[in-house]
Amino acid sequence: DVQLQAFGGGLVQPGGSLTLSCVLSGFDLDDYTIGWFRQAPGKEREGISCIRQRDGSSTYADSAKGRFAISSDNAKNLMYLQMNNLKPEDTAVYYCAADIAFWRIVRGRATYWGQGTQVTVSS
Repeated sequence: DVQLQAFGGGLVQPGGSLTLSCVLSGFDLDDYTIGWFRQAPGKEREGISCIRQRDGSSTYADSAKGRFAISSDNAKNLMYLQMNNLKPEDTAVYYCAADIAFWRIVRGRATYWGQGTQVTVSS
């Protein structure tokens, strides 16, 4: 069975950093696009970043460019989201997701989702 599990969230002060991790299992990472999403209270889910494993390319939402970095360790079936210079507006539940189709990730319609991990940015 395909399973994703995100962890690493927490409370961080504005300007601080946090790294989220996602354990992926049950599928060959090399064939999939994997990514991170978030959803703040009262807002729609937002795509943050994704990696297209087939060619290693990555994309970022404007809100994440220059501050967040996505990476993966395929040997360990792990995906990461390094978040720097965090802002209060980054407060949200963060989810990892995977799909064999790149377009489904880009459109937020991934087949596989992990449970969320809460990130709170507050002083």
